Amino acid sequence: MIMMSEKLRGTGVAIITPFKNDLSIDINAIEKLVNFLIENGVNYLVVQGTTGETSTLTYDEKIISRKAFVKANNGRVPLVLGIGSNNTSEIVHDLKNSDYSDFCAILSVTPYYNKPSQEGLYNHYSLISKSTNLPIILYNVPSRTGVNLLPETTINLANNHENIIGIKEASGDLNQIKKLINNRPENFLIISGDDDTAPQTALLGGDGVISVTAGCIPKKFVRIIKSAMSNNEKLCLEEFNQIKGLISLLFQEGNPSGIKSALNAIGLCDNNLRLPLTKVSRELELKIKSLVFDINKK
Repeated sequence: MIMMSEKLRGTGVAIITPFKNDLSIDINAIEKLVNFLIENGVNYLVVQGTTGETSTLTYDEKIISRKAFVKANNGRVPLVLGIGSNNTSEIVHDLKNSDYSDFCAILSVTPYYNKPSQEGLYNHYSLISKSTNLPIILYNVPSRTGVNLLPETTINLANNHENIIGIKEASGDLNQIKKLINNRPENFLIISGDDDTAPQTALLGGDGVISVTAGCIPKKFVRIIKSAMSNNEKLCLEEFNQIKGLISLLFQEGNPSGIKSALNAIGLCDNNLRLPLTKVSRELELKIKSLVFDINKK
C-alpha cells in the first residue's frame, strides 16, 4: 500500500467519457485523450468519476469504457476507477463480483442524496474496505453529495483499514484540509479534488490533485503541482495565477460541460454530453477556447 501511495502523488486527471454525435462512446477519442495527457506528464488517470458522466452510462457501457481506457493506457500510468453509490450493498456486490485487476485503486464518493451520519459514512466505507483487496481512495465532495466527511471520520477510517490509502478532498475548506494533513497516519494521501485550492493544499503538505482543469492544460497544471510539492511557492502561485480565469470558466456552467468544450477546442473530442447535462453557451465556449489555446502555448 505504501508503494501504491507513492504512485498516486502528483497530478491525476479526472478524465471525461467522450461521446460521438449519436452519443455512443467514442473509442478513438479515448485513445487521443489518454495519449495527450500522458505525453504531457500527468501522473495517473481517474476513469468513470463524476467528470466521466458515469451516472449516464449503462452497465455494458461502463465495461466498454473501462476496457478502452485500459487498452489506450497500455500500462503507462496508474489507472484509478470510480466506484460510488448511495447503496452500500450495491458497491459491495460489485466489488465481489467484478474483475478490476487492471486498476491500481478505486475512488469511492460519499453516498449522495440520502445524507448519512458520520457513523453511517464510517460503516459504509468499512464494509467497502472489507469487500476488496484493492486500495481505496475516499472522495469527499459536499457540494455534490449533500454530506461532509469530517476529518475525524476520515482519520478513523485510515487508522482502522489498511487498504483505505487516501482521500480526494473536494470541500475546498483549507481548515479541514489542514486537520487532515496534521492528523493523518503515515503514507495516507491527502489529494485535492478542488482545482481552486489544489496549489494551497499541496503547499500545506498535501499529495497533489485529481484535477478536471488539468485535462485540457496538463503540462501547465503538472508544473504548478510539482512546484507546490517542492515548496516553490513563488513559482507555483505565479503559474497558478495564469490559469485561475480558465478554472472559473470551466465550472461556470457545470462540469464536465466546460472541460468538454475546452477539449473540443483543441481537437481531442466532439463536444457532446448526455442529458441532463448540456453544452456550454456559445459565449462561454468562445472564452474557454481563447484561454485554453493561450495557456497551452506557454
